[in-house]
Amino acid sequence: MTVLVTGGSGLVGSHVIEALRARSVPVRALARPTAAAAVAALGAELVTGDVTDPAAWQRACAGGVSGIVHAAAIVQRPVPWATYEAVNVGGTRLAVAAARAAGGRTRLVHVSSVAVYGGTADYRPERERRTEDAPFRSIPEHDHYARSKREAEALVRAFAEVDGFTGIAIRPNVIYGERDRLFTPRVIRAMRAPIIPLIGPGTNYLSCVYAGNVATAIVAALEAPVSGFRAYNVTCDAPPPLTAREFLEAFAAACGVRPRFFRLPTTVARMVMSSWTGPALARAGLSFITGENPYVTDRAHAELGWTPHLASREAIARTVRWERTNEKPG
Repeated sequence: MTVLVTGGSGLVGSHVIEALRARSVPVRALARPTAAAAVAALGAELVTGDVTDPAAWQRACAGGVSGIVHAAAIVQRPVPWATYEAVNVGGTRLAVAAARAAGGRTRLVHVSSVAVYGGTADYRPERERRTEDAPFRSIPEHDHYARSKREAEALVRAFAEVDGFTGIAIRPNVIYGERDRLFTPRVIRAMRAPIIPLIGPGTNYLSCVYAGNVATAIVAALEAPVSGFRAYNVTCDAPPPLTAREFLEAFAAACGVRPRFFRLPTTVARMVMSSWTGPALARAGLSFITGENPYVTDRAHAELGWTPHLASREAIARTVRWERTNEKPG
């Protein structure tokens, strides 16, 4: 039966559609009219509408769907809390309502985030094993994205625990890949600089994951023999893992450049970044750049049977090829 995907023209949603279509699964996408061409190119049936509109959800679920992949969300935009609440929380509330209306026959897979754990600067130099049972920490009021993701996931949990249906939260970290509008373009622009700053020793492992690997975990979650509410960290590519320096070198190689790194002391980097973004964001950014990926994926491997299908070097090469082909002039 058909799977409904929201956010189908976005980074994760588009990769989910590709992964499902590769398995000959019929896909319907709830998307705005501006995304019609992108969704059609991916091979999904388009239902025009907004994830905050109950009528759009009714049209999207007409005739029944076997699963809902709710990937639509606002990610790190300078908009007020009310907008994050309306889209990220309100849209998830309607996704839950759509799954409930099916009487337990429709599985809901919600694309959450490791942001739900809280602590925006919580990437440490020492290695950790932070599982899905790690306690949540406080989230600053100004971190609208993390707050909205935690509230949205709480709705999915309540839906599953109270009504006995299956609601699954997939928790990625920083995602890159084809159709990425945030992280990938910035890294590629940095590769074009005459010299590239390397903050810290560059021997840590960044908390990044390829969108295609996230998509395979979502497809596995649609099919795995699990029930109730379950959350899964999906936070790494296939081995071998790349250090921060190797990760940047892989991007440079894909861009056809030989990088020239210069070591930038953390104290200097903090002062420069603070002048651009303010102390709080600078602290969080430095923590991510110099810290280890603490999120383990053992549960996804054991319960979903998930194994990321692409290693970082190949995923980066694919990402850069797409970006260079499709980037807009200027």
